[in-house]
Amino acid sequence: MTHPPSGGTQTLRTPEPVSAHAGMDAPRSTTWAAQTERLRAVATTEPGRLQIIGAVLALLVVAFGAVTTLEISSRASSADDVVSRSQPLSADAADIYRFLADADTTAASGFLAGAQEPEAVHEQYRKDIEEAARLLVKASGSTDSDSASSREIATLNKLLPVYTGLIERARANNRQGLPLGGAYLRYANQKMTGEMLPAAERLYAAETGRLETDSADARQWPLLSLGAGILVLGALGWMQRRTYRRTNRVLNHGLLAATAAASVVVLWLAVGHAVARTELRSAMAHGQASLDVLNDARINSLKARANENLTLVARGAELTPDGSADQYEADYSTEMKALKARLEKADRFADDDSGNAPVLDATKGVAEWQTRHREARATDDRGDYDGALEQIIGTEGSTGQSFQRVDAALEKALAHEQGEFTAAAKDGRGALRGLPTGAAALAVLGAAAVIVGVNRRLSEYR
Repeated sequence: MTHPPSGGTQTLRTPEPVSAHAGMDAPRSTTWAAQTERLRAVATTEPGRLQIIGAVLALLVVAFGAVTTLEISSRASSADDVVSRSQPLSADAADIYRFLADADTTAASGFLAGAQEPEAVHEQYRKDIEEAARLLVKASGSTDSDSASSREIATLNKLLPVYTGLIERARANNRQGLPLGGAYLRYANQKMTGEMLPAAERLYAAETGRLETDSADARQWPLLSLGAGILVLGALGWMQRRTYRRTNRVLNHGLLAATAAASVVVLWLAVGHAVARTELRSAMAHGQASLDVLNDARINSLKARANENLTLVARGAELTPDGSADQYEADYSTEMKALKARLEKADRFADDDSGNAPVLDATKGVAEWQTRHREARATDDRGDYDGALEQIIGTEGSTGQSFQRVDAALEKALAHEQGEFTAAAKDGRGALRGLPTGAAALAVLGAAAVIVGVNRRLSEYR
């Protein structure tokens, strides 16, 4: 008979299950703990601390360069858009408006000339329509398909052939001496002033809004870059002070070179962006503001001229809603008042003689135009239609000559302000040129200098 060994009974225990990952987690934990312990041990010695501080400083300098490069590249891209994309598109939109308004004015002038429209007038109308169509195609290729600008361009492309068709019908009837020609001309004018010019105005507003957005983006202060630069300079200053206190050596050539590189980037960043910001602000506050006012003034003059011509074409067929006055004559007066107000504003914006002189000439031309217009209206009111017609479209002392004087002066003023805008905007863009690349290169040199400076200190412990 077998007996259990002395000392009591045996208890059999079921072995606990072992996790399949336990064998993997243990080495990982051990490795991480060992690395942490090794790093902690290194940090307790001066050479180890120098290595860690040097690595952190080098990374900070590189990060500063990267942030500056990215942030200034964005500002430079927006400044380039101002010069090469958004402002030219805004100018093209203004030209589309002007060419359409001029075509309407020219068509009415040709109609008044009689059955045989002068070749020069017909050629001017054709050129206006072709230029408007060309600029619409150009603008369409530079705008997003789902943007407000694209929708306005589509509207104008749809209405333009409708308008030209009505003008051709008016001409055909006019050549045959049929009064229906005047009705077609008035309907074409309503299509232009009621649908096409408002669409062109919205297109101009959209493109000008995009220009203002690009300019604002370019002028935005690079706060991240400036903040990073100040942080890097502070860290480098602290490191040099630490080195001096431990070694009594005033200079560490590597750290001094890194500080110089970072200082150059910060100074370049601050000064370059300040100059760019000033120039771009000047371009918008003076050049673009003047362009807006002068473009509006030119449109007012074109619309006033068209209404003046249509007053004779309609011969009282179109009255104001209350029936008290001729509609086209009332519209002429409204546009002339707006024209005078905008010329006064343009005169205030003009900041040199080259900009002021054409505005002053346009103002004198408007006064002359209004005087001649009153004389023509008095002649027409006496029943002398042919005499009034000569005073409107004649070659001597006519309102048409006054209109041409105003239009030529405004064109000259626009060219001057466009040059002012372009020069200031290019100066702003130029102030940022080279900064992203320079910041990246100097950051790399600065990081290398930090490593050299720290290694120089480490060599003293060997």
